[in-house]
Amino acid sequence: MRDIRIHNSLTGRKEPLRPLTPGRIGMYVCGMTVYDHIHVGHARMLIVFDTVRRYLKASGYHVTFVQNITDIDDRIIKRAAENDEPISALTARQIAFMQEDLAALGVERPDREPRATQFVAEMIRMIARLVERDYAYVAADGDVVYAVRKFAPYGRLSGKKLDDLRAGARIERDEAKRDPLDFVLWKISKPGEPQWDSPWGKGRPGWHIECSAMSTEILGSHFDIHGGGMDLKFPHHENEIAQSCAACDTPFVNLWMHNGFVNVNEEKMSKSLGNFFTVRDVLPLVRPEVVRYFVVSSHYRGPINYAEENLLQADAALERLYLALRGCGVGRAASLPETFHQAMSDDFNTPEALAVIQTLVRDLNAARTAGDAARTAALAGSVRACGDVLGILRLEPEDFLRRPRSLSTRAGGAQGLDDAAIDALIVARAAARKARDFKESDRIRDELAAAGVVLEDGPKGTTWRRS
Repeated sequence: MRDIRIHNSLTGRKEPLRPLTPGRIGMYVCGMTVYDHIHVGHARMLIVFDTVRRYLKASGYHVTFVQNITDIDDRIIKRAAENDEPISALTARQIAFMQEDLAALGVERPDREPRATQFVAEMIRMIARLVERDYAYVAADGDVVYAVRKFAPYGRLSGKKLDDLRAGARIERDEAKRDPLDFVLWKISKPGEPQWDSPWGKGRPGWHIECSAMSTEILGSHFDIHGGGMDLKFPHHENEIAQSCAACDTPFVNLWMHNGFVNVNEEKMSKSLGNFFTVRDVLPLVRPEVVRYFVVSSHYRGPINYAEENLLQADAALERLYLALRGCGVGRAASLPETFHQAMSDDFNTPEALAVIQTLVRDLNAARTAGDAARTAALAGSVRACGDVLGILRLEPEDFLRRPRSLSTRAGGAQGLDDAAIDALIVARAAARKARDFKESDRIRDELAAAGVVLEDGPKGTTWRRS
């Protein structure tokens, strides 16, 4: 097992990973609310924690990775009503879209993917314990509400103080709650809304309780790692801590991890600003693996700037790696280089890990130039092994290099030829060269170049790639 240090959002410092059960990691990450397509901010979070999981496994840990699906929520109810369709039809369709998008981005499926509607009984039991222990009460409107001031450590994760929060709270005239900071655990359903039986009447769970119930039910009341986007730190994760600790009398989670925000052209991504992109908007514009490379090229805790220029830079960098692997076979290294381990075991420093890969590629190119086939193959295996952990370099080089690059098309190229047409032109060019018709040979090369196709003549024939 590798010694790994992780920045703990709860304490604000890097701490050693000390599994509650030696060699085994329980990890929970807040997943999607499935009322719409996932956006690039979601994609970053999902890629980040997929990479964390990959490295933990590569380091010898047995990981149980749990990521929930929220399939009952105010936004889901509203969207289904707008579409005039059953909630189950909306959520099933959006889950299928999400899984297609994540497969394209190389995000592996969780070990467990619980849905909120499957765990309502567990949520009711947890709420009942909170009511019994006087951490929750039935409000004047019939909702069951968590009494935030009953939980003395509230605010520790986010660094917020209750008095400051209350001073800034908007207090409505007919407030049903005892304190404006209290949050709903169980909502009494309105006519036409989904509902379940409960000791407090027919209703449905609040958002915050679902993650507490699902994570503790699957991983136990105290587990190793909880992750999610920075936007969930408050109030969602703060509320999870309050609920889970009060209901279970345990510390809940050892290490909290949060990834940074995505900006778009240096501005916060927002629907109101018109700079909001779904993964389905982006994937037709770039080779999907480029999005993943773009994400891991920045440290997970910092902000990342989504811009066309940055995607083009990621595309070019990834292409250089594939060009280096071209013709090197698909062999894998038996182990990861120590320098790569050093980068990743230091709070999953993926930019530094990419720098290690780039150094390996320089050595690979030098070995190939020197004619050292054995060293070339060994270095290619090391590059592939490192790429596996980051979720990149998953394709055969030819498959990647021949995929269309739509962003580069917008930058001035043309992509009108399919693979079969390109191959036919290459055959025609070879025939022209053999007949010493160099004018025709050059014309074909120029035609291919105008279509964004680069030819590379070598002792084994002509290969091509899109550029």
